[in-house]
Amino acid sequence: MSKVSEIATTFVAYLKRPDLYPELRRKIWKNIFNRSSGLRGKEEAEKWCKSIAVSEKDFIENILKINFVPFEKIFPQEYENALHLQEKTPVKMGGAGSLSVIYYINEFAKSQNSIETGVAYGWSSFAALASLVSRNGTLYSSDMPYVLQNQSEDFVGCVIPEKYKSNWDLYRFADKESLPKIFEKTKTFDVVHYDSDKTYDGRMWAYKVLWDRLRKGGVFMSDDVGDNAAFKDYCEQNNHKPHIIEFDGKFAGVIIKE
Repeated sequence: MSKVSEIATTFVAYLKRPDLYPELRRKIWKNIFNRSSGLRGKEEAEKWCKSIAVSEKDFIENILKINFVPFEKIFPQEYENALHLQEKTPVKMGGAGSLSVIYYINEFAKSQNSIETGVAYGWSSFAALASLVSRNGTLYSSDMPYVLQNQSEDFVGCVIPEKYKSNWDLYRFADKESLPKIFEKTKTFDVVHYDSDKTYDGRMWAYKVLWDRLRKGGVFMSDDVGDNAAFKDYCEQNNHKPHIIEFDGKFAGVIIKE
């Protein structure tokens, strides 16, 4: 499919979904006026991440003060089942992030209410819920529909074990529509995990909105913080102490709200 054809197909797909018109307007503006936002400060961000990054194990044991056992070792049967479900899925979506870090930050915060942006197969959701269900907590998720892959709608969250889904509340809109709906349900959160709009401007908007809803002592996490300078700039502008975790050649950023 050519670029022009892809744009036309995307536009038509959005037109069929009136509930997504606000996001369509934002995408048009971004593609005309702000196309460089995704990679703004990437080189600087990568250097910064590499200079302070630690392993998952070091972060969990030295910062969270929890004995590290990899997530897949704690829940081996559920993890194997999830891998099998992903393999059977006929559509391609985003892969898993740092499941161990996501699980342990929820354990550290003794989370009752967590919020995440970005779901795809549901690996991160699975990791958060594995902790939350032990306290009968709730995971609130925002996930933008896959407008070009109608079939993908059926597989969002497909790796989440069925026994966890009663603790999961999913909102299928862009973050700017999902988050206000979630905030009507719950005012504050113990854990925030950001993994949706990866542009610089998208992150900077969402980081502030989500940080303001995070309780003191709660944990804020963002994936792929080496992609652009948003996480670095947000930490520096607000005097936050960041922790950078390296895994699978990528970087996640974590802040504990003091």
